[in-house]
Amino acid sequence: MNSHFSRSFAIMLLLALPLTARNAHGQTDASVDKELTLDAVITLARERNQRLASAEAVVDAKKQLEPSAGLPPDPMFQIGARNLRLPDLTADMPNSMAPSLQVVQTFPFPGKLSLGKRIARQSTSISSADADETWWEVRTAVAAAFFEVYGADRQLEVMRITLRLLHDFEAVARAMYGTGTGRQSDVLRANVEVSRMDTEIARMKAMRIGAAARLNALLDLPAATAVLSPQLPQLPQEVPDRDTLRDWAETSRPLIHGARTEVERARSRYDLARKQVWPDLAIGVHYGQRDVDDDTRRMASFLVGFNLPVFAGSRQLRMRDEAVALERVAEATLDETRAWVDARIEQLLADLDQGRTLIDLYRKEILPAAEANVESAFSLYRIGDVDFLTLVDAQTTKNRFEQEYYQLLARYGTDVAKLEMTVGRELPIAPALLAEVR
Repeated sequence: MNSHFSRSFAIMLLLALPLTARNAHGQTDASVDKELTLDAVITLARERNQRLASAEAVVDAKKQLEPSAGLPPDPMFQIGARNLRLPDLTADMPNSMAPSLQVVQTFPFPGKLSLGKRIARQSTSISSADADETWWEVRTAVAAAFFEVYGADRQLEVMRITLRLLHDFEAVARAMYGTGTGRQSDVLRANVEVSRMDTEIARMKAMRIGAAARLNALLDLPAATAVLSPQLPQLPQEVPDRDTLRDWAETSRPLIHGARTEVERARSRYDLARKQVWPDLAIGVHYGQRDVDDDTRRMASFLVGFNLPVFAGSRQLRMRDEAVALERVAEATLDETRAWVDARIEQLLADLDQGRTLIDLYRKEILPAAEANVESAFSLYRIGDVDFLTLVDAQTTKNRFEQEYYQLLARYGTDVAKLEMTVGRELPIAPALLAEVR
Protein backbone atom coordinates (compact mmCIF):
# COMPACT_ATOMS: atom_id res chain seq x y z
CA MET A 1 0.00 0.00 0.00
CA ASN A 2 2.76 2.41 0.89
CA SER A 3 4.63 1.48 -2.30
CA HIS A 4 1.53 2.12 -4.42
CA PHE A 5 0.91 5.46 -2.68
CA SER A 6 4.53 6.59 -3.15
CA ARG A 7 4.53 5.82 -6.87
CA SER A 8 1.14 7.54 -7.29
CA PHE A 9 2.49 10.60 -5.49
CA ALA A 10 5.55 10.68 -7.72
CA ILE A 11 3.45 10.38 -10.86
CA MET A 12 1.14 13.22 -9.76
CA LEU A 13 4.17 15.44 -9.09
CA LEU A 14 5.74 14.63 -12.46
CA LEU A 15 2.46 15.36 -14.24
CA ALA A 16 2.67 18.90 -12.88
CA LEU A 17 6.16 19.49 -14.33
CA PRO A 18 5.13 20.33 -17.93
CA LEU A 19 2.71 22.91 -16.49
CA THR A 20 5.60 24.47 -14.59
CA ALA A 21 7.59 24.74 -17.82
CA ARG A 22 4.64 26.25 -19.66
CA ASN A 23 4.21 28.86 -16.96
CA ALA A 24 7.86 29.81 -17.21
CA HIS A 25 7.49 30.29 -20.96
CA GLY A 26 4.32 32.23 -20.44
CA GLN A 27 6.13 34.67 -18.14
CA THR A 28 8.82 35.15 -20.74
CA ASP A 29 6.26 35.85 -23.46
CA ALA A 30 4.56 38.44 -21.27
CA SER A 31 7.82 40.36 -20.93
CA VAL A 32 8.51 40.67 -24.68
CA ASP A 33 7.55 44.34 -24.60
CA LYS A 34 10.48 44.93 -22.25
CA GLU A 35 13.05 43.30 -24.53
CA LEU A 36 15.84 45.07 -26.37
CA THR A 37 15.81 45.30 -30.19
CA LEU A 38 18.82 45.19 -32.47
CA ASP A 39 17.68 48.29 -34.40
CA ALA A 40 17.55 50.32 -31.18
CA VAL A 41 21.05 49.21 -30.19
CA ILE A 42 22.48 49.99 -33.65
CA THR A 43 20.86 53.46 -33.61
CA LEU A 44 22.36 54.16 -30.21
CA ALA A 45 25.79 53.00 -31.39
CA ARG A 46 25.58 55.38 -34.36
CA GLU A 47 25.01 58.25 -31.92
CA ARG A 48 27.41 57.37 -29.12
CA ASN A 49 30.28 55.18 -30.29
CA GLN A 50 33.54 57.07 -29.76
CA ARG A 51 35.56 55.14 -32.33
CA LEU A 52 33.09 56.19 -34.98
CA ALA A 53 33.15 59.79 -33.73
CA SER A 54 36.94 59.79 -34.01
CA ALA A 55 36.81 58.50 -37.60
CA GLU A 56 34.28 61.17 -38.55
CA ALA A 57 36.47 63.85 -36.96
CA VAL A 58 39.33 62.76 -39.22
CA VAL A 59 37.06 63.29 -42.25
CA ASP A 60 36.20 66.78 -41.03
CA ALA A 61 39.89 67.54 -40.59
CA LYS A 62 40.67 66.39 -44.13
CA LYS A 63 37.88 68.57 -45.53
CA GLN A 64 39.44 71.65 -43.97
CA LEU A 65 42.56 71.16 -46.10
CA GLU A 66 40.76 71.01 -49.46
CA PRO A 67 40.41 74.79 -50.11
CA SER A 68 44.10 75.50 -49.48
CA ALA A 69 45.26 72.63 -51.72
CA GLY A 70 44.42 74.63 -54.87
CA LEU A 71 46.10 77.84 -53.78
CA PRO A 72 49.58 79.01 -54.83
CA PRO A 73 52.31 79.42 -52.21
CA ASP A 74 52.14 82.49 -49.97
CA PRO A 75 53.89 85.54 -51.40
CA MET A 76 57.28 86.48 -50.00
CA PHE A 77 57.56 90.00 -48.54
CA GLN A 78 60.98 91.52 -47.77
CA ILE A 79 61.87 94.82 -46.12
CA GLY A 80 65.32 96.20 -45.55
CA ALA A 81 67.93 98.72 -46.73
CA ARG A 82 70.27 98.46 -49.72
CA ASN A 83 73.70 99.73 -50.64
CA LEU A 84 74.56 101.36 -47.31
CA ARG A 85 77.95 103.00 -46.74
CA LEU A 86 80.42 101.05 -44.66
CA PRO A 87 81.36 101.02 -41.91
CA ASP A 88 78.77 103.47 -40.51
CA LEU A 89 75.83 102.02 -42.52
CA THR A 90 74.54 105.37 -43.78
CA ALA A 91 72.24 105.63 -46.81
CA ASP A 92 74.02 108.60 -48.49
CA MET A 93 75.44 106.75 -51.49
CA PRO A 94 73.96 107.43 -54.95
CA ASN A 95 72.35 103.99 -55.17
CA SER A 96 71.36 103.58 -51.50
CA MET A 97 67.73 102.73 -50.73
CA ALA A 98 66.16 102.90 -47.31
CA PRO A 99 63.66 101.49 -46.93
CA SER A 100 63.67 98.78 -49.60
CA LEU A 101 60.49 96.73 -50.06
CA GLN A 102 60.02 93.66 -52.23
CA VAL A 103 57.11 91.24 -52.85
CA VAL A 104 57.61 87.98 -54.80
CA GLN A 105 54.81 85.59 -55.76
CA THR A 106 55.45 82.09 -57.08
CA PHE A 107 53.00 80.56 -59.58
CA PRO A 108 53.32 76.77 -59.93
CA PHE A 109 53.50 75.29 -63.41
CA PRO A 110 50.02 74.97 -64.97
CA GLY A 111 48.21 71.88 -63.73
CA LYS A 112 50.07 71.48 -60.44
CA LEU A 113 47.48 73.32 -58.34
CA SER A 114 44.51 71.52 -59.88
CA LEU A 115 46.22 68.18 -59.28
CA GLY A 116 46.96 69.15 -55.70
CA LYS A 117 43.30 69.99 -55.15
CA ARG A 118 42.24 66.71 -56.73
CA ILE A 119 44.60 64.79 -54.44
CA ALA A 120 43.17 66.61 -51.42
CA ARG A 121 39.61 65.67 -52.42
CA GLN A 122 40.70 62.07 -52.95
CA SER A 123 42.33 62.03 -49.52
CA THR A 124 39.06 63.22 -48.00
CA SER A 125 37.19 60.52 -49.90
CA ILE A 126 39.57 57.86 -48.57
CA SER A 127 39.08 59.11 -45.00
CA SER A 128 35.31 59.09 -45.54
CA ALA A 129 35.52 55.48 -46.76
CA ASP A 130 37.58 54.63 -43.68
CA ALA A 131 34.90 56.20 -41.48
CA ASP A 132 32.18 54.23 -43.26
CA GLU A 133 34.23 51.05 -42.86
CA THR A 134 34.65 51.86 -39.17
CA TRP A 135 30.89 52.15 -38.86
CA TRP A 136 30.37 48.69 -40.36
CA GLU A 137 33.00 47.29 -37.99
CA VAL A 138 31.26 48.91 -35.02
CA ARG A 139 27.85 47.76 -36.25
CA THR A 140 29.08 44.18 -36.60
CA ALA A 141 30.68 44.24 -33.16
CA VAL A 142 27.44 45.60 -31.68
CA ALA A 143 25.42 42.87 -33.40
CA ALA A 144 27.86 40.18 -32.19
CA ALA A 145 27.59 41.40 -28.58
CA PHE A 146 23.80 41.72 -28.93
CA PHE A 147 23.42 38.13 -30.15
CA GLU A 148 25.84 36.91 -27.50
CA VAL A 149 23.60 38.43 -24.82
CA TYR A 150 20.57 37.00 -26.62
CA GLY A 151 22.05 33.49 -26.65
CA ALA A 152 23.04 33.74 -23.00
CA ASP A 153 19.57 34.89 -21.93
CA ARG A 154 17.77 32.16 -23.86
CA GLN A 155 20.11 29.49 -22.52
CA LEU A 156 19.60 30.82 -19.00
CA GLU A 157 15.85 30.45 -19.51
CA VAL A 158 16.31 26.82 -20.48
CA MET A 159 18.75 26.21 -17.64
CA ARG A 160 16.38 27.68 -15.04
CA ILE A 161 13.53 25.54 -16.31
CA THR A 162 15.83 22.54 -16.18
CA LEU A 163 16.91 23.44 -12.66
CA ARG A 164 13.29 23.63 -11.49
CA LEU A 165 12.59 20.25 -13.07
CA LEU A 166 15.68 18.76 -11.46
CA HIS A 167 14.60 20.07 -8.07
CA ASP A 168 11.24 18.41 -8.64
CA PHE A 169 12.97 15.21 -9.73
CA GLU A 170 15.06 15.37 -6.59
CA ALA A 171 11.95 15.79 -4.47
CA VAL A 172 10.38 12.77 -6.15
CA ALA A 173 13.52 10.70 -5.60
CA ARG A 174 13.65 11.67 -1.93
CA ALA A 175 9.96 10.92 -1.47
CA MET A 176 10.31 7.50 -3.05
CA TYR A 177 13.48 6.75 -1.11
CA GLY A 178 11.78 7.81 2.12
CA THR A 179 8.98 5.34 1.55
CA GLY A 180 11.33 2.55 0.62
CA THR A 181 10.35 2.35 -3.05
CA GLY A 182 13.30 4.31 -4.43
CA ARG A 183 17.05 4.03 -4.37
CA GLN A 184 19.58 6.24 -2.67
CA SER A 185 21.54 6.39 -5.91
CA ASP A 186 18.57 8.17 -7.53
CA VAL A 187 18.68 10.82 -4.83
CA LEU A 188 22.43 11.24 -5.23
CA ARG A 189 22.20 11.44 -9.04
CA ALA A 190 19.44 14.06 -8.85
CA ASN A 191 21.50 16.03 -6.34
CA VAL A 192 24.55 15.90 -8.65
CA GLU A 193 22.48 17.11 -11.59
CA VAL A 194 21.13 20.01 -9.52
CA SER A 195 24.65 21.03 -8.50
CA ARG A 196 25.89 20.73 -12.07
CA MET A 197 23.07 22.91 -13.36
CA ASP A 198 23.74 25.51 -10.66
CA THR A 199 27.35 25.64 -11.86
CA GLU A 200 26.27 25.97 -15.50
CA ILE A 201 23.91 28.81 -14.62
CA ALA A 202 26.68 30.64 -12.75
CA ARG A 203 29.01 30.20 -15.72
CA MET A 204 26.39 31.45 -18.18
CA LYS A 205 25.62 34.45 -15.96
CA ALA A 206 29.30 35.40 -16.03
CA MET A 207 29.33 35.09 -19.82
CA ARG A 208 26.23 37.27 -19.99
CA ILE A 209 27.83 39.93 -17.82
CA GLY A 210 30.89 39.99 -20.06
CA ALA A 211 28.82 40.25 -23.25
CA ALA A 212 26.69 43.03 -21.74
CA ALA A 213 29.83 44.91 -20.71
CA ARG A 214 31.20 44.68 -24.26
CA LEU A 215 27.90 45.95 -25.63
CA ASN A 216 27.91 48.86 -23.17
CA ALA A 217 31.47 49.73 -24.14
CA LEU A 218 30.45 49.95 -27.80
CA LEU A 219 27.58 52.24 -26.79
CA ASP A 220 29.85 54.41 -24.59
CA LEU A 221 27.90 53.45 -21.48
CA PRO A 222 29.18 52.37 -18.05
CA ALA A 223 30.07 48.69 -18.05
CA ALA A 224 27.57 47.91 -15.28
CA THR A 225 24.61 49.49 -17.12
CA ALA A 226 21.67 47.07 -17.13
CA VAL A 227 21.03 45.47 -20.55
CA LEU A 228 17.51 44.25 -21.22
CA SER A 229 16.92 40.82 -22.66
CA PRO A 230 17.42 41.03 -26.46
CA GLN A 231 14.61 40.18 -28.85
CA LEU A 232 15.48 38.06 -31.87
CA PRO A 233 15.32 40.34 -34.95
CA GLN A 234 14.01 39.39 -38.36
CA LEU A 235 16.58 37.03 -39.86
CA PRO A 236 16.22 36.00 -43.52
CA GLN A 237 16.19 32.30 -44.26
CA GLU A 238 17.53 32.98 -47.75
CA VAL A 239 20.15 35.52 -48.88
CA PRO A 240 20.98 36.78 -52.39
CA ASP A 241 23.24 34.63 -54.56
CA ARG A 242 27.00 35.11 -54.52
CA ASP A 243 27.13 37.04 -57.82
CA THR A 244 24.65 39.61 -56.51
CA LEU A 245 26.58 39.89 -53.26
CA ARG A 246 29.83 40.44 -55.16
CA ASP A 247 28.23 43.21 -57.22
CA TRP A 248 26.92 44.82 -54.04
CA ALA A 249 30.33 44.64 -52.41
CA GLU A 250 31.99 46.26 -55.44
CA THR A 251 29.62 49.21 -55.32
CA SER A 252 28.83 49.49 -51.60
CA ARG A 253 31.69 48.15 -49.48
CA PRO A 254 33.64 51.15 -48.12
CA LEU A 255 36.82 49.05 -47.93
CA ILE A 256 36.77 48.48 -51.70
CA HIS A 257 35.76 52.07 -52.41
CA GLY A 258 38.66 53.35 -50.32
CA ALA A 259 41.14 51.02 -52.06
CA ARG A 260 39.81 52.09 -55.46
CA THR A 261 40.14 55.77 -54.53
CA GLU A 262 43.66 55.06 -53.29
CA VAL A 263 44.55 53.88 -56.81
CA GLU A 264 43.07 57.07 -58.27
CA ARG A 265 45.05 59.19 -55.81
CA ALA A 266 48.26 57.31 -56.67
CA ARG A 267 47.67 58.09 -60.35
CA SER A 268 47.05 61.75 -59.55
CA ARG A 269 50.29 61.84 -57.60
CA TYR A 270 52.08 60.33 -60.57
CA ASP A 271 50.66 63.06 -62.83
CA LEU A 272 51.82 65.66 -60.32
CA ALA A 273 55.27 64.08 -60.09
CA ARG A 274 55.61 64.29 -63.87
CA LYS A 275 55.02 68.04 -63.69
CA GLN A 276 57.54 68.62 -60.90
CA VAL A 277 60.38 68.73 -63.44
CA TRP A 278 58.84 71.84 -65.00
CA PRO A 279 59.91 75.14 -63.37
CA ASP A 280 57.56 77.35 -61.39
CA LEU A 281 57.20 81.03 -62.35
CA ALA A 282 58.08 83.80 -59.89
CA ILE A 283 56.98 87.44 -60.33
CA GLY A 284 58.23 90.20 -58.05
CA VAL A 285 57.83 93.92 -57.42
CA HIS A 286 60.50 96.02 -55.72
CA TYR A 287 60.17 99.51 -54.23
CA GLY A 288 62.92 101.64 -52.75
CA GLN A 289 63.60 105.26 -51.84
CA ARG A 290 66.49 107.51 -50.74
CA ASP A 291 66.90 111.12 -49.73
CA VAL A 292 69.05 113.40 -51.90
CA ASP A 293 69.45 117.12 -51.02
CA ASP A 294 66.27 117.15 -49.00
CA ASP A 295 64.48 115.46 -51.86
CA THR A 296 63.03 111.92 -51.69
CA ARG A 297 63.80 109.80 -54.71
CA ARG A 298 61.47 106.79 -55.24
CA MET A 299 62.35 103.80 -57.39
CA ALA A 300 60.48 100.71 -58.59
CA SER A 301 61.69 97.47 -60.10
CA PHE A 302 60.00 94.43 -61.60
CA LEU A 303 61.40 90.94 -61.89
CA VAL A 304 60.42 87.62 -63.45
CA GLY A 305 62.16 84.36 -62.57
CA PHE A 306 61.79 80.62 -62.26
CA ASN A 307 63.43 77.80 -60.36
CA LEU A 308 66.01 75.62 -62.06
CA PRO A 309 65.60 71.84 -61.55
CA VAL A 310 69.33 71.22 -61.71
CA PHE A 311 68.98 68.10 -59.54
CA ALA A 312 66.11 66.61 -61.55
CA GLY A 313 67.87 63.26 -61.91
CA SER A 314 68.16 62.87 -58.14
CA ARG A 315 64.97 64.63 -57.07
CA GLN A 316 62.08 65.18 -59.50
CA LEU A 317 62.66 62.02 -61.54
CA ARG A 318 63.00 60.00 -58.34
CA MET A 319 59.65 61.42 -57.22
CA ARG A 320 58.17 60.13 -60.46
CA ASP A 321 59.63 56.67 -59.88
CA GLU A 322 58.25 56.67 -56.35
CA ALA A 323 54.79 57.57 -57.66
CA VAL A 324 54.93 54.67 -60.13
CA ALA A 325 55.84 52.25 -57.33
CA LEU A 326 53.09 53.56 -55.04
CA GLU A 327 50.58 53.17 -57.86
CA ARG A 328 51.55 49.51 -58.17
CA VAL A 329 51.14 49.12 -54.42
CA ALA A 330 47.65 50.65 -54.54
CA GLU A 331 46.58 48.44 -57.43
CA ALA A 332 47.87 45.32 -55.66
CA THR A 333 46.04 46.34 -52.47
CA LEU A 334 42.80 46.81 -54.43
CA ASP A 335 43.14 43.35 -56.02
CA GLU A 336 43.91 41.80 -52.64
CA THR A 337 40.91 43.55 -51.04
CA ARG A 338 38.56 42.31 -53.75
CA ALA A 339 39.90 38.76 -53.39
CA TRP A 340 39.52 38.89 -49.60
CA VAL A 341 35.94 40.18 -49.83
CA ASP A 342 35.09 37.51 -52.38
CA ALA A 343 36.49 34.78 -50.13
CA ARG A 344 34.66 36.23 -47.14
CA ILE A 345 31.36 36.13 -49.03
CA GLU A 346 31.98 32.49 -49.94
CA GLN A 347 32.80 31.57 -46.34
CA LEU A 348 29.79 33.37 -44.86
CA LEU A 349 27.43 31.84 -47.40
CA ALA A 350 28.69 28.41 -46.37
CA ASP A 351 28.32 29.28 -42.66
CA LEU A 352 24.78 30.60 -43.17
CA ASP A 353 23.80 27.57 -45.21
CA GLN A 354 25.11 25.27 -42.49
CA GLY A 355 23.35 27.34 -39.82
CA ARG A 356 20.01 27.20 -41.66
CA THR A 357 20.34 23.45 -42.11
CA LEU A 358 21.12 22.84 -38.44
CA ILE A 359 18.42 25.22 -37.19
CA ASP A 360 15.87 23.51 -39.41
CA LEU A 361 17.09 20.11 -38.26
CA TYR A 362 16.81 21.07 -34.58
CA ARG A 363 13.38 22.65 -35.04
CA LYS A 364 11.82 19.86 -37.12
CA GLU A 365 13.57 16.73 -35.89
CA ILE A 366 15.92 16.99 -32.90
CA LEU A 367 13.75 19.07 -30.53
CA PRO A 368 10.52 17.18 -31.32
CA ALA A 369 12.39 13.89 -30.93
CA ALA A 370 13.85 15.03 -27.60
CA GLU A 371 10.38 16.09 -26.43
CA ALA A 372 8.95 12.73 -27.52
CA ASN A 373 11.79 10.97 -25.70
CA VAL A 374 10.88 12.77 -22.48
CA GLU A 375 7.21 11.86 -22.88
CA SER A 376 8.10 8.26 -23.66
CA ALA A 377 10.43 8.02 -20.67
CA PHE A 378 7.72 9.50 -18.46
CA SER A 379 5.12 7.03 -19.77
CA LEU A 380 7.46 4.08 -19.27
CA TYR A 381 8.40 5.33 -15.82
CA ARG A 382 4.71 5.42 -14.86
CA ILE A 383 4.39 1.71 -15.57
CA GLY A 384 7.79 0.88 -14.14
CA ASP A 385 9.58 -0.10 -17.37
CA VAL A 386 12.43 2.45 -16.95
CA ASP A 387 14.23 3.69 -13.91
CA PHE A 388 14.31 7.21 -12.53
CA LEU A 389 17.73 8.03 -14.02
CA THR A 390 16.44 7.39 -17.53
CA LEU A 391 13.79 10.04 -17.01
CA VAL A 392 16.38 12.51 -15.69
CA ASP A 393 18.69 11.85 -18.63
CA ALA A 394 15.87 12.36 -21.13
CA GLN A 395 14.97 15.73 -19.63
CA THR A 396 18.55 17.02 -19.37
CA THR A 397 19.24 15.89 -22.95
CA LYS A 398 16.18 17.76 -24.20
CA ASN A 399 17.27 20.95 -22.48
CA ARG A 400 20.81 20.61 -23.79
CA PHE A 401 19.45 20.46 -27.31
CA GLU A 402 17.38 23.58 -26.61
CA GLN A 403 20.50 25.44 -25.50
CA GLU A 404 22.33 24.38 -28.65
CA TYR A 405 19.37 25.55 -30.72
CA TYR A 406 19.58 29.06 -29.26
CA GLN A 407 23.33 29.08 -29.79
CA LEU A 408 22.71 28.32 -33.47
CA LEU A 409 20.22 31.19 -33.73
CA ALA A 410 22.68 33.61 -32.12
CA ARG A 411 25.49 32.48 -34.41
CA TYR A 412 23.25 32.79 -37.46
CA GLY A 413 22.31 36.36 -36.52
CA THR A 414 25.97 37.26 -36.09
CA ASP A 415 26.82 35.76 -39.49
CA VAL A 416 24.04 37.82 -41.11
CA ALA A 417 25.57 40.97 -39.60
CA LYS A 418 29.01 39.92 -40.86
CA LEU A 419 27.65 39.36 -44.37
CA GLU A 420 26.02 42.81 -44.32
CA MET A 421 29.38 44.31 -43.39
CA THR A 422 31.11 42.32 -46.13
CA VAL A 423 28.83 43.69 -48.88
CA GLY A 424 28.41 47.12 -47.29
CA ARG A 425 24.61 47.15 -47.13
CA GLU A 426 21.74 45.65 -45.18
CA LEU A 427 20.24 42.49 -46.59
CA PRO A 428 16.66 42.80 -47.86
CA ILE A 429 13.88 41.32 -45.76
CA ALA A 430 13.18 37.91 -47.26
CA PRO A 431 9.67 36.42 -47.53
CA ALA A 432 10.76 33.57 -45.23
CA LEU A 433 12.20 34.54 -41.84
CA LEU A 434 13.75 32.50 -39.05
CA ALA A 435 11.60 32.38 -35.94
CA GLU A 436 12.65 30.98 -32.62
CA VAL A 437 10.76 28.14 -31.03
CA ARG A 438 9.83 29.28 -27.53
